[in-house]
This record gives sequence, structure tokens and C-alpha cells, in this order.
Amino acid sequence: MLTAGLRTNGPATTRPETSSGRWAAVITADPANGIASVEETRTRIGRYRRDPIGVGEDPVIGCLFVRDVRFFEDDTVADPPPRFAPNIVQGKGYDLADPAVAGYFADVLQLTLGATVELDFSRPWHRTGPVFGDPRLAPYRLGQQSFKAVVLDSYHRRCAISGTHIPPVLQAAHIRPVTKGGEHPLDNGLLLRSDIHTLFDRGYLGVDSQHRLRVSPRLRADFSNGDQFYAKAGQVIDLPERRADRPGREFLEWHLDEVFLKGTAT
Repeated sequence: MLTAGLRTNGPATTRPETSSGRWAAVITADPANGIASVEETRTRIGRYRRDPIGVGEDPVIGCLFVRDVRFFEDDTVADPPPRFAPNIVQGKGYDLADPAVAGYFADVLQLTLGATVELDFSRPWHRTGPVFGDPRLAPYRLGQQSFKAVVLDSYHRRCAISGTHIPPVLQAAHIRPVTKGGEHPLDNGLLLRSDIHTLFDRGYLGVDSQHRLRVSPRLRADFSNGDQFYAKAGQVIDLPERRADRPGREFLEWHLDEVFLKGTAT
């Protein structure tokens, strides 16, 4: 069996890979889907790759899950959308305000919903209905404001990575979040611009034990962006003057081990 999840028995289905927790497509060698063998399956998949699957190569193959599917009678059909080429693999987007396709999609929506849908693109999109749900109780985080005040002062109100000196967009970031066992010592903190804080928390940015900026290859792979951070990769970030106030090794290593994204996107 391939790592990608190809099987030669049973119907087409999906299953979780127990080793990694990810879901993998299971495509079977069955007359119903026109695949007679695993070798033929590898050949067909290879047509969509820049390079054919090599001998002994065991590639990971993605899988798309389709939800909210509606089935119609055999005599109820719709032609492919305008300008939809037969060799499209990953889909194609359409602007419903485009007169060339508006009529087609109006008919498809009516067929799908069973009612006429009025598409008015002369006005901005607006979701009607309530804007607030029912009140919910949430635990109040203690100590956050005092932690922020100390971090702001120690970093002289400048983002440790970008140097931004605009207090309203600066945030006191926990290297090890309180939700993951972190607390409020100053050496568990970094002063970061709000967007950089998000990238740090999601693992696209990190700081090593020598206080050098680490930038994950996933930033470019996932978003085709991030040049401003790659240009700073390997540079020491701005630090508090007192050595004891600087980010602690144990917190930085925890973040690199548990949060930082080391691999490339799959």
C-alpha cells in the first residue's frame, strides 16, 4: 500500500492515517472507477505532476472533501460553466456579477435551491439578521494588563522584530501561551506588532536560544509572501537591556519544538 493511501480492495473511501492523524484518500483498484491496478493509478496521478512518479517514490496525495452535496434525477442536467476547460484539476472561480456567467449561475441556483434567486450586485454584500448571539461566560485572564505594561517598558515600546514604535498595534506576546502552561514572567514575553504576533503564535516565525529570528519555509510555501521577514532571518532581535529580562531559553526552545513550522506545505 502506498503512503498516499492507495488500496486494491474494497470501495473508494477515506480513512485516518493512524501514524500522523491526517486524513488520506483511499482509491481502490475497482472497475467502477476505471483503475485496474496500483501501477495504473500511479501512472494516472503522475500525469498531473511536473515530474512522473519515480520508481520507489511514495508520494503523499491530497484529498478534497465535498460537503452539502445535492443529487438530481438522471434527466436533470446542467452543462459545465462557461469557459470551464476539460483539463482543469483544482477548480475555477467565477464572478457572479459578470454578465457572461450570471445567467448560467442564476439557473443553477434555482435548480439547486428550488426557488428563484435574485442576484443584485448593484449594492454591497450585506448579511441580514442579528449581529450578536446569546451571551456566553468566559474565564477572565488575570495579570495580562500588568504583564503588558512590563513588556512594553522593557522593550521601550518597540516591536522586537520590526522595530515598529506605534503603541496601539503593539502586543505583549507570550512565548509559551498561558493556555499551554505558560505564565507571566517577563522572560516568557516578547513585544510584537499585532500581525507579527499572529505569525509567531501560528508558527511561521520563531526565535532561537541565541535570540536570532527564525522564519519558517511554510510562510513562503503557504502564502507566496514574507520577504520582509526572510530578509531579517538569522538576525538578533531587539532585546531588553537587562539580560535577566530577555526571552528565556526554555520558553524559546518550547516554542521551536511545539509551535514553529519546520517543514514545507503538503
